[in-house]
Amino acid sequence: MLIGATLPATNLHFFQARRASFRRNGSPLNPSANLVYTQTVKTEMTKKHLSNLEKLLQNQSRKSQLLDNDSRGEIHPRESRSNGSKVNRGKNLLEGLNLSRIWPEHKVAEEMSPRHLNKLKKLLSSNNIEYSPRNNLGSRWKEYHGCKDWLGLIDPLNENLRRELIRYGEFTQAAYHCFHSNPATCNEGDSRKVALPDKSYKVTKSLYATSSIGLPKWVDDVAPDLGWMTQRSSWIGYVAVCDDRSEIKRMGRRDIVIALRGTATCLEWGENFRDLLVQIPAETTQIESESESESGEGQAKVECGFLSLFQTAGVNVPSLAESVVNEVQRLIEQYKGESLSITVTGHSLGAALALLVADEVSTCTPDAPPVAVFSFGGPRVGNKSFADRLNSKNVKVLRIVNNQDVITRVPGMFVSEELDKKLRESGFVSGMLNVLDKSMPWAYAHVGTELRVDTRMSPFLKPDADVACCHDLEAYLHLVDGYLASNCPFRANAKRSLTKLLSEQRSNIKRLYTNKAKGLNLNLEREHSFSTPSCLPSPSS
Repeated sequence: MLIGATLPATNLHFFQARRASFRRNGSPLNPSANLVYTQTVKTEMTKKHLSNLEKLLQNQSRKSQLLDNDSRGEIHPRESRSNGSKVNRGKNLLEGLNLSRIWPEHKVAEEMSPRHLNKLKKLLSSNNIEYSPRNNLGSRWKEYHGCKDWLGLIDPLNENLRRELIRYGEFTQAAYHCFHSNPATCNEGDSRKVALPDKSYKVTKSLYATSSIGLPKWVDDVAPDLGWMTQRSSWIGYVAVCDDRSEIKRMGRRDIVIALRGTATCLEWGENFRDLLVQIPAETTQIESESESESGEGQAKVECGFLSLFQTAGVNVPSLAESVVNEVQRLIEQYKGESLSITVTGHSLGAALALLVADEVSTCTPDAPPVAVFSFGGPRVGNKSFADRLNSKNVKVLRIVNNQDVITRVPGMFVSEELDKKLRESGFVSGMLNVLDKSMPWAYAHVGTELRVDTRMSPFLKPDADVACCHDLEAYLHLVDGYLASNCPFRANAKRSLTKLLSEQRSNIKRLYTNKAKGLNLNLEREHSFSTPSCLPSPSS
């Protein structure tokens, strides 16, 4: 059977080692007719065999997809009945080819099929990006914003929520990129060019965090080139607002985004290690404080270092708390009468500060619009009373947590949220933990709803990837893009570009895929210029 197809000449190098074995022996019926093909004839036969093979694999790609969908219950029964027998026959035909003999180094021919190579090349190429249509959220936007604590949207992960999560994660990536492109301190009046991933938003305010600790002046004298590492005030994020009518209509409201980057300077690292719980300064009235004490609730406390970065003012800039509240109040007044939402997003240290920002905005802004926090790889921030405080203010928090990310388990007495939950379910131990919550300086508790992903579920990342990879923001977005449900494998139709993940986490990528990338002549060195995060498209629906 001949199937008309032509394999690109660039793929012939896979078979050069075995060309010598493609010979035609004499016919058993006529032993005297023992012919040896010339080099030209052998090449033509190789091309013909490869053409047939490629055509077979391409024909089976759609049928294999139908089988996958059928196993998940996504295919129509009528389609299943009409195509099932054909797929099985095709599968038996491919098994009969014994493709592992042709590619013994990989032992699975499907791994090196042209179809898989083309898909990998698309994922690795920043010039060949697939974008997915954005669905209209309409009146359901409040559900995606957390009004029902994302009930029924996480396991399995709703496709609209997945896209929103990746979009807000890219806002945080823009904060990282802006800081690293210009880490020097700026005055409040100075403007920074933030390359937003979504052009329908505009930046309205730069945000700065200031440490209450400082290194001696002689450090700057000894190492003047590292002055930006010893500065007390650093650019940490921005406030942006949706300014596009079509996007506002799609989302169902005008969205205000507050994006915060993670730890980047020496003093920020120093603040991270100040992990004792301290009480939040009273900002409520005396009557509210008395009612809180009468109810028997403990005082809301947060980590000392996080609170320092949040509330300390710099020489030329106000505190992060003051800046973000003033800007949000200004925007609410400017767009008074419109449907608004406030979304705070951050990674690592930015995820911790995002909770403090949400708490401050909901406290200091009368009649504040719905406030939601989407955090990536965030540590614990406060005690159980602080979590209860956010819940009482109707602040919705969705924490995206990598199962292998140790940062999400600190600080605190318990490294396992599951252990803490089990202990609190028992009567005697629960009472003892409640006492510790009010007195112990390390009685931390997480806030909000959790979406847990796993590095080991990715077909590209090594299961023993290092700590840096498991905490990396791009790795988080890669895992969210591929997440289907807690009991499902990585989704096969993920479209997110792998370029940045490979360039930054190459040592944590499985060798099979790095070798494929080399064979495709793709440059994976850290020389890619990511001028805008838009080179990392949101996932497919």
